[in-house]
Amino acid sequence: MPVDRPALPDGPVLPDPDDLPEVLLDLAVPHEDINALVRLSGAVTRDAGVTRLLEECVQELVRDFGEVTGDREGVRRFGERIAQAPQTLGAYFAAYVFVAALPYTRAYHRERGVAAEVTRHTLADLGRNMASHRRRHGKGGVRAPQWLTHHFRGELYQLGRLQFERATVGQRTAPVLRAAGLDAEPDEPCVNLHIPDYRGPLTPAACDRSLTLARQFFPQHFPEEPYRAAMCHSWLLDPQLKRYLAADSNTVRFQERFRVTREDTEPADEEPIRFVFGNSRLPVEELPRRTSVERAVGDHLRAGGHWYIGRGWLPF
Repeated sequence: MPVDRPALPDGPVLPDPDDLPEVLLDLAVPHEDINALVRLSGAVTRDAGVTRLLEECVQELVRDFGEVTGDREGVRRFGERIAQAPQTLGAYFAAYVFVAALPYTRAYHRERGVAAEVTRHTLADLGRNMASHRRRHGKGGVRAPQWLTHHFRGELYQLGRLQFERATVGQRTAPVLRAAGLDAEPDEPCVNLHIPDYRGPLTPAACDRSLTLARQFFPQHFPEEPYRAAMCHSWLLDPQLKRYLAADSNTVRFQERFRVTREDTEPADEEPIRFVFGNSRLPVEELPRRTSVERAVGDHLRAGGHWYIGRGWLPF
């Protein structure tokens, strides 16, 4: 079911300052950031150079709209253009880009028949991202605008507790899937599974519901893309966690859903520190020990160990 990319406008359109708070609330932007975004919006619309930069960023974002692109060159260019925003706007500029691109994302979702509730929950990751930025830096901004391109380009969807991204099978993964009995080839469709923060416990029931929703969602809205497997690349799949956590813990039970595709040998210690404690730069010796996961992450590092990205898959 091919869907045309929504037509580009003559120029980017930001909501009127009186309407902007409602739009930001729909995107779950934290309340403490809304006044600043409204106040600074004039610096975007009244400056011809900033307006032109906004337009170029939106055009880059919606280029090849809806196509599965992975780590494309355009994502890198998008990040570089975002970084050229005036210092007076700081890390807030990306929020204006996503607000200006919002009509095209919503139009694509409607043409695909995606429910408004799924659209709202998916794009609320902008607010989650901004909350993470404030948690880490102590001030407002968008922490990882390149990551959010997947949401606003129709590639990623929040379905219950988990997020599911339209992707393709890699060269090293295809033989693993074939060995397990799947008729998998490189570059054919697959789903990447992501675990967002600020969504409550990763309970088995919540994961079951998400997977059920996803297995219904993609055949309905992307019938031309047959998905046979779901991939997950996360430090939460590092098998070393089983040394520290109870067998019936949510994390261990989540791990047991997946079959290993391959094992990383490059340490990724900053990943658990960032996701568990909110700041990858925290000194290891000062990491709190309030929960079982905090104790696992910190104690392992303090003992001289390392954490690794686990790579797994499950039948979809």
